[in-house]
Amino acid sequence: MKNIALAAAFAAAILTPGVASAQAIPGAIVAVVDLEKVTGQCTACKTATAALQGQVNALKSREQALAAPLKTEGESIQAAVNALQGKEPDAALQARVKAFQTKQQQGAQELQRQQTQIQRNQAYISQQIQAKLNPIYSQVMQRRGANVLVEVGNTLAAGAALDVTNDVLTALNAALPSVSTTAPAQAAPAQQQPQGR
Repeated sequence: MKNIALAAAFAAAILTPGVASAQAIPGAIVAVVDLEKVTGQCTACKTATAALQGQVNALKSREQALAAPLKTEGESIQAAVNALQGKEPDAALQARVKAFQTKQQQGAQELQRQQTQIQRNQAYISQQIQAKLNPIYSQVMQRRGANVLVEVGNTLAAGAALDVTNDVLTALNAALPSVSTTAPAQAAPAQQQPQGR
């Protein structure tokens, strides 16, 4: 009987949640931040956005510069092919077609490299901004007495007293006077060494 009572007490102790040993979770003190405003109005962000727009405009200009002569050459080749009326093109025309296709491929590859670089630059800018924002969130929350920070776009409504956007923006401007708008070169893929036995 004593063993049964001891076993029951032991089972009750294990199965019953440890109310006495658990700490109470503090009440939520929420603050909200408008990250769109922060990243759109910070000084370094504005400068970076303008630099990226310059890179996009340069890409568009290069695309137009490559497209114009290719269009002219393509139309000329098409006219020559049409003039053959289904006959087999001679070696000179075949060489022109091949050279045209090579130019098209090279132009497409160049534009793709530039587009990829712009995307890498954009990601690098975002990475630099985010690296500065993370500690700022904690600092602003501590200074304002909040223990939860929510992006304003994820709320249905929030009182103006909960908004810490200007605090975050001011701190970001102080912590991040500028950003690099060119991502570092990518590391070359490592060559795999053959494994000998």
